[in-house]
Amino acid sequence: MLYILAILLYIAMIGFIAYISKNKIKGFSDFFLGGRSVNPWMSAFSYGTAYFSAVLFIGYAGKIGWGFGMSALWIVLGNSLLGCYLAWGILGRKTREMTQRLNISTMPEFLEIRYNNKKLKAVTSFIIFLFLVPYSASVYKGLGYLFEQIFGIPTIYALLLMTTLTGLYLYFGGFVAATLADFIQGIIMLIGVALMLFFVVGTPTVGGIDNIIPALYSINTQLVDPIGPPGFIPLISLVILTSLGTWGLPQMIHKFYTIKDEKSVISAKWVSTIFALVISFGAYFMGVLGRLFFPDSPPSYMGLPNFDMIIPTMVDTALPDWVAAIILVLVLSASMSTLASLVLASSSAVVVDFLKEVKPNITGNELMKNMRIICLVFVVLSFLLAIFPTPIISLAALSWGLVSGCLLGPYALGLYWRGTTIKGVWAGIITALVVMLGGSAVVGLDSSLIPTLSAISIVLPIFVVYFVSLFTKKMDKRYLDYIYDTGFISENIENNTAEEENSENHEIPEKINIRYKKIENKD
Repeated sequence: MLYILAILLYIAMIGFIAYISKNKIKGFSDFFLGGRSVNPWMSAFSYGTAYFSAVLFIGYAGKIGWGFGMSALWIVLGNSLLGCYLAWGILGRKTREMTQRLNISTMPEFLEIRYNNKKLKAVTSFIIFLFLVPYSASVYKGLGYLFEQIFGIPTIYALLLMTTLTGLYLYFGGFVAATLADFIQGIIMLIGVALMLFFVVGTPTVGGIDNIIPALYSINTQLVDPIGPPGFIPLISLVILTSLGTWGLPQMIHKFYTIKDEKSVISAKWVSTIFALVISFGAYFMGVLGRLFFPDSPPSYMGLPNFDMIIPTMVDTALPDWVAAIILVLVLSASMSTLASLVLASSSAVVVDFLKEVKPNITGNELMKNMRIICLVFVVLSFLLAIFPTPIISLAALSWGLVSGCLLGPYALGLYWRGTTIKGVWAGIITALVVMLGGSAVVGLDSSLIPTLSAISIVLPIFVVYFVSLFTKKMDKRYLDYIYDTGFISENIENNTAEEENSENHEIPEKINIRYKKIENKD
């Protein structure tokens, strides 16, 4: 009864937020960007709740904590420092400044303007929409396992409920609803993690804080070593995948576009780092404690061992009903926030980056209408993929490796380095696709090597983009002066000077050209 009451209260809260948010949406900018006026606390919570979902609590935390033991906590450090603190510090301010100045609202749009290439925009839009579906499916799958364990209902019915809830919530409220909900859901997550650890540590199975290390040591001495039983390569791969991987995910970078000013980035950096430290520690430490509940093998699902059932089983059997109800809402909150960010980022890839090219005169209301429809399409595709019996960690790793691998190098290098070239960008994208898709085809999606392949797919293309750019023709200096706001020279862009003979010739895109003309008129 408590579980049902908790779910009903949560649904009522989401419905109320969607309703009041609908009245605040005056146009497409409000629906998708929140008017670029989100305060730092809401931005930080939105970033954190998009970061952590059922994929963490059900998929990663259970399997990694159980297998690696205490060394899984290295991932906590990576998520907090690399995934949040350095991400905001290195990417946040520069992204906010450039996207605001150039009137950019999506990752593909940034890449098109930075490299002056419409094909790049089309290809990256396709990659984002197609390959974020597995990540969204992994979130639904995690929720399905939790609902089945607690309510005893088949996973498919839980998936249908979550699909419907996500679709309605986003259809009416958009980014405004998502941001407000993220803040409230972030608070629920912090309270839930604290309660979860307090009660699980106090169970007879764990026996208190002082008993954790000796109990793990008695199962396997390597569980308390700095590097757990699977070894260094799998561990560092997971740190890279779950920490550096966020730097190239459009649903995370989107938070930098919407924060109200560059000064707010500093506050958001600290808030999101602390949030990540608390949430990721709670999740992975819970996974470590799962080894005490299941010392020899994980619980079974449909007759087979299933690591994704470790946390749901612990919640169902080790916690008081009222705490389990809060944890249920915790995971639901984390997942809804992630899904909202995923759906908006993926849908924008079709509507903002493709439809606006096909219909350049489309109105803001038409964009918003189409955005809502594509949101529903993405949710349905994610539901259909979630039905297939693929491990959560594999679906998420495949998605992160492909999307971040294709986008991180072109995006991060393009923010700071004028020498990045379009040929370097294409080489990086091809590298990521070959490594991730080719590698997955060879080892299979169920393989434990998928996270390592994903880490390689994220890191290797950065070096490929850099080295290919060193040896390929550079972009026009005056075009780059405009992009980086370093003093645009107002001669015709096609008249290269003698010292620019080795650079590529670039027309100013219409979107930039409008602003360029305004600058000329002002001068």
